[in-house]
Amino acid sequence: MSELYNNIEPNVIDDEMVQKAIEEQCPEDIRKIAQREGINFKDVTELQLSFRNILQIDNLWQFENLTKLQLDNNIIEKIEALESLIHLVWLDLSFNNIEVIEGLDTLVKLQDLSLYNNRISKIEHMDTLQELQIFSIGKNNLTTLEDVIYLRRFEKLRTLNLMGNPLCDDEQYMLFVVAHLPDLVYLDFRLVSDTTVSMSVFPACEIRQQHLTEHSLCWYASNILAFRAGSLQKFGLQKHTAAFVEYLNGSFLFDTMYAEDTEAAKLASLPGVGDLQEAYPSWFVSVCENLFHYGLKEYEKREAEVSEFYESLHEALTANQQEGRKLILDFENQNKR
Repeated sequence: MSELYNNIEPNVIDDEMVQKAIEEQCPEDIRKIAQREGINFKDVTELQLSFRNILQIDNLWQFENLTKLQLDNNIIEKIEALESLIHLVWLDLSFNNIEVIEGLDTLVKLQDLSLYNNRISKIEHMDTLQELQIFSIGKNNLTTLEDVIYLRRFEKLRTLNLMGNPLCDDEQYMLFVVAHLPDLVYLDFRLVSDTTVSMSVFPACEIRQQHLTEHSLCWYASNILAFRAGSLQKFGLQKHTAAFVEYLNGSFLFDTMYAEDTEAAKLASLPGVGDLQEAYPSWFVSVCENLFHYGLKEYEKREAEVSEFYESLHEALTANQQEGRKLILDFENQNKR
């Protein structure tokens, strides 16, 4: 158990805790109604249980339509009791005491998973998460680059955070990750640029034998630029621009805003600020991601409405043209008579 919680009594997830959490999430005008009439847990789609000293995940089976769950900044030691949350899309378990990745088999719709700042030493037991797009497992105990190879099974993975793990100290870390995950767009809160990708064309002798064979490195070097171009095109940057959400699906905005922040270094010297500074980028990126997905959703809705309008307009014009031709034909026939 982390030192931060040594003197704090652990809590359990009970009806009183979740009821209070839901009420806190409600707007003030709805909160009074919820307190008076109660809340049907089946209607809840988002639940935030952060900073509540939760030791064990339990009593969430009632939230069968939950899509977003925040359990960050607790003292949870094991991932469990989530099997009924089959509609979950977003799960945050960062800043806990988890040692093993498990208990995620039924969460087949999960797209965003954060296990940042735990005690995990191996990436495993995630095979069913084929919809995974964003994965944060920075500041854990991952020591071998070979753990990255496991992530190749997630074809939709575009954003990955490994920062703060021992494996990041390896001099070939960046090259190894980019080579094995050619569709990755963001790594450790930074855009994977073509400059980074081009590093893979350096001589194979610079890569240690236990990480990549010379044959596989040459294969990656010759194909990775083509992969990158195709993946970026498929990722739909033009669509993002049209939806006014370009570069919100990652850390670009954060990096741009804080690139020259001179106050950050001063804050870092204050007690307890270090962890907050490490957690804040993840939170900021999460907010940007939410805006990104919301913007795309509204853009697609708008496009569908515009498309429907033009279809209706086309149908109306076609009908008018047909009616006009009929009137002209009737006039011509009458004139002949």
